[in-house]
Amino acid sequence: MRNARVCILYQSANFKYVWSENLPPMWQDKWFKGCTDKVLMNEAAAAKLKASREEAVTTGTPQMVELNILTGNSSRWYEFYSDCDYRDNGELSGILTTMVDISELKRREQILKALLREVSHRSKNLLSIIQSVAAQTARFTDTIDSFLDKFRGRIQSLSQAQDLVTDSNWQGALFRDLVRSQLEKYTDINDSHLQVTGENPYLFPSAALHLGLALHELIVNATSYGGLNPQSKNNVVINIRASETAEGEDLLIFEWHETDFYNIPIDESSTPRFGSAVLQRIIPAVVDGEAEYLKDENGVTYRLTIAKEHFDL
Repeated sequence: MRNARVCILYQSANFKYVWSENLPPMWQDKWFKGCTDKVLMNEAAAAKLKASREEAVTTGTPQMVELNILTGNSSRWYEFYSDCDYRDNGELSGILTTMVDISELKRREQILKALLREVSHRSKNLLSIIQSVAAQTARFTDTIDSFLDKFRGRIQSLSQAQDLVTDSNWQGALFRDLVRSQLEKYTDINDSHLQVTGENPYLFPSAALHLGLALHELIVNATSYGGLNPQSKNNVVINIRASETAEGEDLLIFEWHETDFYNIPIDESSTPRFGSAVLQRIIPAVVDGEAEYLKDENGVTYRLTIAKEHFDL
C-alpha cells in the first residue's frame, strides 16, 4: 500500500475513525482514534465524503467521490472509495475507505483540456482563414479549373505553415523555416538568383500563417513572371530586419524585391487580384502593420511592417 500511495481508513458505524494505515503526510499530525472527517478536512469536503458513505450504507454498494483537499496554500486531489463492512449476522460493523492520490492525473487532465481548447480555437481560426481564401479566390477567378488550381496552392501554403506551427506546440515558426517551406515546391532554395538575408525572428502563429500566405502569392508570381522563373536571369531578395517606430516600439520590416518582370501580362499590374488584396489589406491588418506593394515593368517591391505583438527576436 505504501508503494502504491494508498491510504486505508476504517470508521465505526457512527462515522468515527477506528484505525488507519499509510496516512498522507498532511494528516499524520491530525488523525487520532475517534476523530471525524471534520478534523482532517474542510467542512464542505467532509460533508461530501460523509454523504458518499451514507449512500454506501443505504444502498449496500461501494461509492466513490473525488475531493480536493486543501493543505495550507496548496491542494491535492484524492479519490475515496467507501464500502461497508458487515459482521457474520449481517449487522453493519463499520465503513472501510480506500484513499488514492490522483493529483498527477488531475493535472494531466487539466493540461489535456487546455490543449483541446487550444486545438479547437486554432482550428476555428484556420477554418475562418480557409473560408476567406475560398471566397476571395472564387471572386477573382473565371473558371472552376482556375479556381481549383489557385485554391489548392493556397491551401497547401497554409498547410505548410500550419505544420511548422504545430511542430512548435502552437508557439509559432522561425522566419527562415517559413520561407524554406513556401519555396520548396516552386524552386530550388539554393538558386543563386535567390537571396534570403537579415534576421531570423520567431513569428507567432497567426503572423506565421498569414506571412506564409503572403510569401506564397509572391513566390507564385515570381515563378510565373519574375525572378524565380527558369527563363529569368534576375534576382529575388527576401529580407527581414528589426526596427523601431517613432515612439520607440519594436517592429519587423519584411521586404521582397525583384529586379524586374520579364513577361508580366499588361492587365496583371492594373487589375485588382486576390494576391494584391492579401498583400495590401489582409496581411497588414492581421499583423497590425502597414504594407506597400509596387509592381511595374522595373520589378516588384513589397514591404510589410509587423508589430511587436506578433514576433520574438
